[in-house]
Amino acid sequence: MPLALSKRVRRIKPSPTLAVTARAAKLKAEGKDIIGLGAGEPDFDTPGHISDAGIKAITSGFTRYTNVDGTPELKDAIIAKFRRDNGLTYTRSQVLVSAGAKHTIFNLVCALLDPGDEVIIPAPYWVSYPDMVLLADGVPVIVPAGADQGYKITPAELQAAITPKTKLVILNSPSNPTGAAYTRAELVALGAVLSRHPSIVIGTDDMYEHIWWGPEPFCSLVTACPDLYDRTVTINGVSKSYAMTGWRIGYCGGPAELIGAMSTLQGQSTSNPSSISQRAATAALNGDQSCVATMNVAFKERHDFIVAGLNSLKGVSCLPGFGTFYAFANVEKAMANLGLADDNAFAERLITEALVAVVPGSGFGAPGHVRLSFACSKQTLETALERMRKLLG
Repeated sequence: MPLALSKRVRRIKPSPTLAVTARAAKLKAEGKDIIGLGAGEPDFDTPGHISDAGIKAITSGFTRYTNVDGTPELKDAIIAKFRRDNGLTYTRSQVLVSAGAKHTIFNLVCALLDPGDEVIIPAPYWVSYPDMVLLADGVPVIVPAGADQGYKITPAELQAAITPKTKLVILNSPSNPTGAAYTRAELVALGAVLSRHPSIVIGTDDMYEHIWWGPEPFCSLVTACPDLYDRTVTINGVSKSYAMTGWRIGYCGGPAELIGAMSTLQGQSTSNPSSISQRAATAALNGDQSCVATMNVAFKERHDFIVAGLNSLKGVSCLPGFGTFYAFANVEKAMANLGLADDNAFAERLITEALVAVVPGSGFGAPGHVRLSFACSKQTLETALERMRKLLG
């Protein structure tokens, strides 16, 4: 007799990015020469001074429980980062450290949403946003934005999506999967809409803030719209900028009451993040930032190479991004040329015949696209493009 799983867990699906990564790993284990462009993970090692701080934490015995919401030292480093990079002022009671930014966002939706509450999510979106909302008994309200508008929603589209049930808006800039980013002026325009709806909380996912080459400096929502400070949770982490994906440290700054609720939730689920990782993250935020700039140069070179290469493929088009290490390609014409019904079938053909693993765009709310991670060497990207070229004709 099958076990009766909860309705909550039956609402959601496995992460497509993790599924593609696992599929690629399985095929590699079977001896297939798979090029995996699915995982959003820098290929750089964690910088030495950061790893050394983690090692020192172990050898010095800093291996016990910490405060549920993070060590005072790491909180102070986060406060200094927000002040230095974003012009935002927080106190320790307004900061929460979690086991990755995904954990931070999960805490946010669970602490905020009641059954039936609506969450506005621009599409293309990071794959986990809608499913986390569903796990929290909320209702994802998807606002699509196509390539013709740079994969960014307009103030009019945001206003049209708002209802009396809207509780939260999630903004991700620069975006996973598209690399698109809102300018300061665009954030001000979106903020003007949100200012008219004082009951709505905003969550800004700034994870790729420092993987950036836009025409103007990166700008977070509250930096552009200070009047939204009291109801915005600004989310970030060390995973991408510092090549620390496995260390699992995310953080946020926001209203003390909401941060306290998220901390209480964390205390009854995971408790504190790793003490060792917190020491390393403190070193990352307080230390020399030149390592971030060095990695960013490489990501920009790879971005330019892969975008140009994708646009040279038959039936493929790809807009340049302002940041991240993802290219989001429209493959509708390529799908039609191959007689394929959807982007899932296209991704399957790529992995089985071209031995290149990508993530179908439908997982990001954008059918007819695929996401490719360029967090790998230029040589790997060149080989992947050549394999795709042979398949697409």
